[in-house]
Amino acid sequence: MTDKTADLEPVFAEGVDEEPIERNRRIFEGWRFWLIAGYAAIYAAFHMAALNGLSISEWTGLELPFLPNLPMETWNFRIVHISGALGLGFLLFHAADFGDDDDRPATPVFTLAALASALPGLFALSTAIGFASEINSGELPEMGGLTTWAAFPGTPLYDAEVWSFGVPLLVSTFAAIALGWFERRGRDRFRASDAVLVLNAVVVAVYLIAIYSTAARNSVGTALVPIGIAFAATAGSAMILELTRRMAGLALVIITAVFLIYTFTAHLLPGILKVQTPYTWQRFFGFLYTDAGILGPTTAVSSTYIILFIIFAAFLQASKVGDYFVNFAFAAAGRARGGPAKVAIFASGLMGMINGTSAGNVVATGSLTIPLMKKVGYHKKTAGAVEAAASTGGQIMPPIMGAGAFLMAEITGIPYTEIAIAAIIPAVLYFVSVYFMVD
Repeated sequence: MTDKTADLEPVFAEGVDEEPIERNRRIFEGWRFWLIAGYAAIYAAFHMAALNGLSISEWTGLELPFLPNLPMETWNFRIVHISGALGLGFLLFHAADFGDDDDRPATPVFTLAALASALPGLFALSTAIGFASEINSGELPEMGGLTTWAAFPGTPLYDAEVWSFGVPLLVSTFAAIALGWFERRGRDRFRASDAVLVLNAVVVAVYLIAIYSTAARNSVGTALVPIGIAFAATAGSAMILELTRRMAGLALVIITAVFLIYTFTAHLLPGILKVQTPYTWQRFFGFLYTDAGILGPTTAVSSTYIILFIIFAAFLQASKVGDYFVNFAFAAAGRARGGPAKVAIFASGLMGMINGTSAGNVVATGSLTIPLMKKVGYHKKTAGAVEAAASTGGQIMPPIMGAGAFLMAEITGIPYTEIAIAAIIPAVLYFVSVYFMVD
């Protein structure tokens, strides 16, 4: 067979739907794989049930403990969403990149230290459950004629929130974050330190859901906020930043750290940066875990729109729809002038319909189309530029668009379906313009 004949052989895309594995992501097999799969399935089912108002109790007539009442109150739903995502993230992503020698046995000292850090976390959990039980019993103290969670300095409740809940929770959380760097086990194994972080994510959720069911919820952002909320928010924020570092690198963490430092040092700065009355730690973090902060529009979009489209996109990837889309693009434009470049545009538009990301498009289609473009004579920089330009359109191609579209729907109140329909014409024009640029 001549080289010319070989060049005319059809190209079939395979593995387009396979995602690259990050250097710190765990790869599970056996019962661990099924445990994580079950966790993810329950997490997805919870969102589907909560967003559709389905209730296990109504279906079965069984009143099982710890089952949420659906549909849930908005803040509680978002707290559970964050807690579940933290748990899944810590189990899947290690604190440091895996090396070639990470199949060695665990270091007993660090594993034992990580297990020891679980003890204050368990103590904080028992305290939070005790608080929840006390609140559910209706036996709340009165302050100023109001029945509320009166955890003010000098009261036994205040001391309990500090020494039986807050301090143990912070000790457990920061110890587990630090030990995650030193505890080494195989890539297919769980780390004790990460299990402790999962536990503490649950502790934060239990406490906040319990306290926000009282009138103390109205005190957030004021000097009267219960100190336990500040402790829980501090631990929750630390875990969010740690998981962000593991999944997205240090850039976002550094930016966040700059603004955190500014919050507590603004009264020392000159000019327009100066704030006359600085925030106290308790007031700031007590305000952070509300719908003006972590529980705000971003989490609202993530817990309603994005989670559903992630489930949809995962189903499409598992069904190998990406391979079909790329092969369809080859069939439609593969023999046209500038064929591989036009294939990249077609494939990126089709892949954008199911993943809504530019980076995902480059990974899925670029590994196939860029070498083909270079093979037919495109300069390597031109090939990369064509793929980048085509993949960027994935964020504006309905039905699954970038996160900005979901934020638009949340902030403006316009239904996402209307935004997606309105984006059809701009998206088509974008890809048509890129198509004719390479013609």
